[in-house]
Amino acid sequence: MSGKKSDLLAGQRALVTGANSGIGAAVARGLAMAGAKVVINYVVNESDAIKLVNEIEKSGGDAMALYGDVSHEGDVQAMFNQMIDAWGSIDILVNNAGIQRDAPFVDMTLAQWNKVMDVNLTGQFLCTREATKEFVRRGVVTELSCAAGKVICMSSVHEVIPWAGHVNYAASKGGVMMFMQSVAQELAHQKIRVNGIAPGAIRTPINRNAWETPDAEASLLKLIPYERIGDPADIAKAVVWLASDESDYVTGTTLFVDGGMTLYPGFREGG
Repeated sequence: MSGKKSDLLAGQRALVTGANSGIGAAVARGLAMAGAKVVINYVVNESDAIKLVNEIEKSGGDAMALYGDVSHEGDVQAMFNQMIDAWGSIDILVNNAGIQRDAPFVDMTLAQWNKVMDVNLTGQFLCTREATKEFVRRGVVTELSCAAGKVICMSSVHEVIPWAGHVNYAASKGGVMMFMQSVAQELAHQKIRVNGIAPGAIRTPINRNAWETPDAEASLLKLIPYERIGDPADIAKAVVWLASDESDYVTGTTLFVDGGMTLYPGFREGG
């Protein structure tokens, strides 16, 4: 596990959903490098989750892998109970788990629509609810953080950019934005901070076909004013900041980490 270690999150306990690959794995590494204990949540590929736990532990961190389908209430409750039994509480939740089930709108099935909503939106509701119960029960522990708890909701630039052929995904991320803002509004007086991160194009397995070939990468770069595709580590750094007291006055905000994709670069020369 490469990178510079810090004690920014020393003693804090984090849970990252969908953390055994891609952005989730990078976020787990980043939190561990900042001193947090990290739960690696997974649904499939348990071996990848265990491998990441071993990697973090080999670097001097503390981690454990826990199974749980975030769209199933019983799984979520069991996962949080296991974490709290093992580590006493939770300080940071990163709602990272997400899927795509793409189809032209007229061909999209109800099953495709429901599956994306269940994981991408309902999963964030279920996990945030369980984390919030523990934040409220425990309250602020000043030696750990100024806040009673921190929630980071992984969204997408498609919470504001329409995406033809991906209606269910874009709708779920628009829902994540309003979910995050509404929960942040409701919980701020209890010193619980809730924010979102909206990645743009990031090199992950879920979108490999968008950047794997030179032609695909060149086409994608036309949408990114900063002229590079993001790395999962770019998102991890943003998560660590939002989880730390460095951002203590930030709540109800989406941080776009997108190289300027939301600046609508097509208007740069023709506006």
